[in-house]
Amino acid sequence: MRSAYSVETVRTAERELMARLPEGALMQRAAAGLAAACADLLGRVYGSRVVLLVGSGDNGGDALYAGARLARRGAGVTAVLLAPERAHAEGLAALRRAGGRVVEAGGDAEELVERADLVLDGIVGIGGKGGLRPDAVPLAAAAGRTRGAVVAVDLPSGVDVGTGQVRGVAVRADLTVTFGTHKPGLLIDPAREYAGSVRLVDIGLELPVEPELEALQHADVARLLPVPRAESDKYRRGVVGIAAGSARYPGAAVLAVSGALRGGAGAVRYVGPAGDAVIARFPETLVSERGPKHAGRVQAWVVGPGAGDDAATVGEVLAADVPVLIDADGLRLADAEAVRGRRAPTLMTPHAGEAAALLGVERGEVEGARLAAVRELAGRYGATVLLKGSTTLVADSGGGAVRVNPTGTSWLATAGSGDVLSGLAGSLLAAGLCAVDAGSVGAYVHGLAGRLAADGAPVGAHDVADAVPVAWRNVLG
Repeated sequence: MRSAYSVETVRTAERELMARLPEGALMQRAAAGLAAACADLLGRVYGSRVVLLVGSGDNGGDALYAGARLARRGAGVTAVLLAPERAHAEGLAALRRAGGRVVEAGGDAEELVERADLVLDGIVGIGGKGGLRPDAVPLAAAAGRTRGAVVAVDLPSGVDVGTGQVRGVAVRADLTVTFGTHKPGLLIDPAREYAGSVRLVDIGLELPVEPELEALQHADVARLLPVPRAESDKYRRGVVGIAAGSARYPGAAVLAVSGALRGGAGAVRYVGPAGDAVIARFPETLVSERGPKHAGRVQAWVVGPGAGDDAATVGEVLAADVPVLIDADGLRLADAEAVRGRRAPTLMTPHAGEAAALLGVERGEVEGARLAAVRELAGRYGATVLLKGSTTLVADSGGGAVRVNPTGTSWLATAGSGDVLSGLAGSLLAAGLCAVDAGSVGAYVHGLAGRLAADGAPVGAHDVADAVPVAWRNVLG
């Protein structure tokens, strides 16, 4: 599992470690890892042209020391100083001793950046917010035009490392080399888009057990996926109820059922007006026309996909004393007090537009501050919230680490994909996973299925559902 910690936590850990080490030792550790990553990216260091963009903070010092190491291996290294009077003095001296060159911003600095084989971004550190200062903008633009690779020191300059927001111009990196731990902005869009690939360098930080963010990996998901035992039958494995679809949107019911059948529960009960369409596609579904109260025993409900204006069914499901997943139209129709008053777990799965409506803000505000939005929704509704999008986040109302899904793909931005996810995550709820695990595991497998189904080409939601078993086996294998 990858973990990310807040700026304050990282700074505290750094201070505690520096107090136990000789002066400058921690920066040298970071610089050694940074130089090694740059060397790997370059392939051939000797004769390469490296340009350092150096600000006034410790990131600038890291860049200077790494540049000195590359210069000693035969690279032609030039440091462009944005604040010469505040540049890291010892790092500058080390670079000069290694044969590196130092220039100030302006003049031919932009041309040097454009012609470089590698640009090392050390403009701003983890304390930077609000985009780049005006004097750094031309250099960031030149880095965007360079023919070489752009490597960010700890984080791309100009992004908000704590929230993932990008409020102005920022450097776009091909690789970000981060130290000690991941930072939230490296895992959350839009900042994640600026980070490129991320390489973590261990510098010996001692961090708390509880991170701010965590991203599941294959091994974590494999431990959580429900596997039937020898004595299992379809009811012991869990039964998920799907209350979805309408005369206008029967396909939503079919797609939600398709996800549920592949999600680990032993049986799927469907209630709603799309029973004929569901049975035609999935004859193993248990269909009822008598509403949720009379559908039979279930261990979890999914309500809302394609529900239209059927508020009565949504209210009936919310009154059930089992875990409930609310999606799509169900989010619009659900009574907020009924959601907050539920004793059984509730998992809400809005996209950015639905989240904005629930919060009473513009969609852009949610998309620009996804971490704040998912936490606010979880707290306001007393529910676990899965915020879908380019970065899918899962937050619990009780606080704790927010889960970040790393498997998503833009090919999942297709009609009905969210219905498949709802059925899949609802089935995991019925199989016994808690709401946070059901949401994050469902998003992980769904995202991986989208990648495998697409393989670089457009796909439909039914293709994603069909690829869920392949993704499941991929995780377990």
